[in-house]
Amino acid sequence: MQRFFVPAEAITSDNVTFTIAQARQMASVLRLQAGETVLALDNQGACYQVELTVVTSKRAEGRITGRTVADGEPRVHITLCQGLIKADKWELVLQKGTELGVSAFVPVQCQRSVVRLSASAWERRRPRWEQILQEAAEQAGRGRIPALSALTTAPEAFRAPAPLRLALHPSAEGRPLRAALTAAGAIQAVRLFVGPEGGFSPEELTEAAGQGIEIVTLGPRVLRTETAGLAAAAAISYGLGEWG
Repeated sequence: MQRFFVPAEAITSDNVTFTIAQARQMASVLRLQAGETVLALDNQGACYQVELTVVTSKRAEGRITGRTVADGEPRVHITLCQGLIKADKWELVLQKGTELGVSAFVPVQCQRSVVRLSASAWERRRPRWEQILQEAAEQAGRGRIPALSALTTAPEAFRAPAPLRLALHPSAEGRPLRAALTAAGAIQAVRLFVGPEGGFSPEELTEAAGQGIEIVTLGPRVLRTETAGLAAAAAISYGLGEWG
């Protein structure tokens, strides 16, 4: 069944009004018609079963026939702090990370980041990236759209608290991720740091360690930055019992 995130104000006691973009998708791409049923999510944890009453390329509405708690959300809240990378790689991380259950993304300007963006330039691109997150969340059956933070620096990102904070580094000195998860036990939130192409600088690793962040490794192979965060997020979810 097709799923659509809608603004909270689009939902009344018995009716849902979809956005113009969603109406266009329903009519022109999905070929939905009045009488068919879709799911509307308010991004606050509720899921509404909706019988479509109007479907045109400019307008789509429906009657609410049921309400349940939205499923698809992970029990473990993973925040992926990704060193700033090229746009195509960043979009891959957003899309696949959402599918894997990442709850929040934080773009981090690092010393070795090839891409350099001002805060204003990043904000201009935010609408596209938020759309990627929404579409990925709908496709993956998520109950909420992952949060997308403003661009920050590595020192600022390192200071944010979390029950478990891990920084990936392809080094023999790093503790194996499995061991770190075993030692952590049952926790509900993880803040995961991944460097850009070339990884974190020695100064950044020292700063991270000084903030109490544990340096961990995924093993003997060196992964690309866009692969490392996704692999670690999946491993964390599995290691903490999120996956069967």
